[in-house]
Amino acid sequence: MDVILKETIDTLGMEGDIVSVKPGYARNYLIPQQKAVVVNKATMARLKREQQAIAARREAEQKSAEQLAARIEKTTVTLSRRVGEEDRLFGSVGSKDIAEGLKECGIDIDRRSIILNEPIKSIGETSVNVKVGYQMACTLTVQVVAETEKEE
Repeated sequence: MDVILKETIDTLGMEGDIVSVKPGYARNYLIPQQKAVVVNKATMARLKREQQAIAARREAEQKSAEQLAARIEKTTVTLSRRVGEEDRLFGSVGSKDIAEGLKECGIDIDRRSIILNEPIKSIGETSVNVKVGYQMACTLTVQVVAETEKEE
Protein backbone atom coordinates (compact mmCIF):
# COMPACT_ATOMS: atom_id res chain seq x y z
CA MET A 1 0.00 0.00 0.00
CA ASP A 2 1.40 3.40 -0.97
CA VAL A 3 1.13 6.25 1.52
CA ILE A 4 2.36 9.85 1.73
CA LEU A 5 4.22 10.59 4.96
CA LYS A 6 2.93 13.62 6.88
CA GLU A 7 5.99 13.68 9.16
CA THR A 8 9.51 12.30 9.17
CA ILE A 9 9.78 8.72 10.42
CA ASP A 10 13.34 7.43 10.88
CA THR A 11 12.64 3.93 9.61
CA LEU A 12 10.51 4.98 6.60
CA GLY A 13 11.42 8.35 5.19
CA MET A 14 11.07 12.10 5.23
CA GLU A 15 7.91 14.22 5.32
CA GLY A 16 6.27 14.30 1.88
CA ASP A 17 7.83 11.04 0.67
CA ILE A 18 5.65 8.42 -1.00
CA VAL A 19 6.51 5.01 0.47
CA SER A 20 5.19 1.48 0.17
CA VAL A 21 4.25 -0.19 3.44
CA LYS A 22 2.29 -3.27 4.38
CA PRO A 23 -1.47 -2.62 4.46
CA GLY A 24 -1.80 -3.57 8.13
CA TYR A 25 0.94 -1.13 9.18
CA ALA A 26 -0.77 1.66 7.25
CA ARG A 27 -4.32 0.87 8.46
CA ASN A 28 -3.48 0.14 12.08
CA TYR A 29 -0.68 2.60 12.85
CA LEU A 30 0.27 5.24 10.28
CA ILE A 31 -3.18 6.45 9.26
CA PRO A 32 -4.86 6.42 12.74
CA GLN A 33 -1.83 8.24 14.22
CA GLN A 34 -2.10 10.76 11.34
CA LYS A 35 1.48 10.11 10.31
CA ALA A 36 0.48 9.27 6.72
CA VAL A 37 -2.36 9.42 4.20
CA VAL A 38 -3.29 7.00 1.41
CA VAL A 39 -2.14 8.00 -2.08
CA ASN A 40 -5.01 9.14 -4.33
CA LYS A 41 -5.72 12.06 -6.68
CA ALA A 42 -6.75 14.45 -3.90
CA THR A 43 -3.76 13.72 -1.67
CA MET A 44 -1.36 13.92 -4.63
CA ALA A 45 -2.78 17.36 -5.55
CA ARG A 46 -2.40 18.53 -1.94
CA LEU A 47 1.18 17.19 -1.87
CA LYS A 48 2.03 19.17 -5.02
CA ARG A 49 0.62 22.36 -3.43
CA GLU A 50 2.56 21.82 -0.20
CA GLN A 51 5.94 20.88 -1.76
CA GLN A 52 7.48 24.32 -1.12
CA ALA A 53 6.36 24.41 2.51
CA ILE A 54 7.69 20.88 3.05
CA ALA A 55 11.03 21.82 1.46
CA ALA A 56 11.27 24.91 3.70
CA ARG A 57 10.56 22.81 6.83
CA ARG A 58 13.17 20.24 5.79
CA GLU A 59 15.75 22.98 5.23
CA ALA A 60 14.99 24.58 8.61
CA GLU A 61 15.22 21.16 10.30
CA GLN A 62 18.56 20.49 8.62
CA LYS A 63 19.98 23.85 9.70
CA SER A 64 18.90 23.38 13.31
CA ALA A 65 20.38 19.85 13.31
CA GLU A 66 23.69 21.19 11.96
CA GLN A 67 23.78 23.91 14.62
CA LEU A 68 23.02 21.41 17.38
CA ALA A 69 25.69 19.05 16.03
CA ALA A 70 28.27 21.86 16.07
CA ARG A 71 27.39 22.72 19.70
CA ILE A 72 27.60 19.07 20.78
CA GLU A 73 30.94 18.46 19.04
CA LYS A 74 32.48 21.41 20.93
CA THR A 75 31.15 20.14 24.27
CA THR A 76 32.89 17.77 26.65
CA VAL A 77 30.70 16.23 29.33
CA THR A 78 32.61 15.50 32.55
CA LEU A 79 31.04 13.03 34.95
CA SER A 80 32.53 12.07 38.32
CA ARG A 81 31.89 8.60 39.69
CA ARG A 82 33.18 6.41 42.52
CA VAL A 83 35.92 4.04 41.42
CA GLY A 84 37.34 0.84 42.82
CA GLU A 85 40.43 -1.17 41.99
CA GLU A 86 42.09 -0.74 38.60
CA ASP A 87 40.03 2.40 37.92
CA ARG A 88 36.81 0.41 37.44
CA LEU A 89 33.58 2.22 38.23
CA PHE A 90 31.09 1.15 40.88
CA GLY A 91 28.19 0.75 38.44
CA SER A 92 28.41 2.36 35.03
CA VAL A 93 27.66 5.49 33.03
CA GLY A 94 24.67 5.15 30.71
CA SER A 95 22.86 7.29 28.21
CA LYS A 96 20.64 8.80 30.94
CA ASP A 97 23.73 10.05 32.82
CA ILE A 98 25.16 11.53 29.62
CA ALA A 99 21.84 13.24 28.79
CA GLU A 100 21.77 14.79 32.28
CA GLY A 101 25.37 15.97 31.83
CA LEU A 102 24.43 17.58 28.51
CA LYS A 103 21.43 19.26 30.14
CA GLU A 104 23.80 20.84 32.70
CA CYS A 105 25.81 22.19 29.75
CA GLY A 106 22.64 23.78 28.32
CA ILE A 107 21.92 21.20 25.61
CA ASP A 108 18.64 19.30 25.95
CA ILE A 109 18.83 15.91 24.20
CA ASP A 110 16.57 12.89 24.63
CA ARG A 111 18.51 9.97 26.12
CA ARG A 112 17.30 7.70 23.29
CA SER A 113 19.26 9.88 20.85
CA ILE A 114 22.54 8.91 22.52
CA ILE A 115 23.98 5.85 20.80
CA LEU A 116 25.92 3.89 23.39
CA ASN A 117 26.87 0.31 22.44
CA GLU A 118 27.54 -0.60 26.06
CA PRO A 119 27.67 1.42 29.29
CA ILE A 120 30.97 3.08 30.19
CA LYS A 121 32.61 1.14 33.04
CA SER A 122 36.03 2.75 33.44
CA ILE A 123 37.40 6.24 33.92
CA GLY A 124 38.85 8.10 30.99
CA GLU A 125 37.69 9.80 27.83
CA THR A 126 35.17 8.15 25.50
CA SER A 127 33.61 9.24 22.21
CA VAL A 128 29.85 8.71 21.97
CA ASN A 129 27.62 9.16 18.91
CA VAL A 130 24.51 11.33 19.24
CA LYS A 131 21.62 11.50 16.74
CA VAL A 132 20.67 15.15 16.30
CA GLY A 133 17.91 14.80 13.71
CA TYR A 134 17.58 15.03 9.94
CA GLN A 135 19.38 11.68 9.67
CA MET A 136 22.50 13.32 11.10
CA ALA A 137 24.77 12.21 13.93
CA CYS A 138 27.74 13.80 15.69
CA THR A 139 30.39 12.78 18.19
CA LEU A 140 30.33 13.83 21.84
CA THR A 141 33.32 13.52 24.16
CA VAL A 142 32.44 12.07 27.57
CA GLN A 143 35.10 12.25 30.26
CA VAL A 144 34.60 10.08 33.34
CA VAL A 145 36.76 11.06 36.33
CA ALA A 146 37.22 9.58 39.78
CA GLU A 147 35.09 11.15 42.47
CA THR A 148 37.13 12.85 45.19
CA GLU A 149 36.57 11.96 48.83
CA LYS A 150 34.43 14.53 50.62
CA GLU A 151 35.87 16.00 53.81
CA GLU A 152 33.56 15.71 56.84
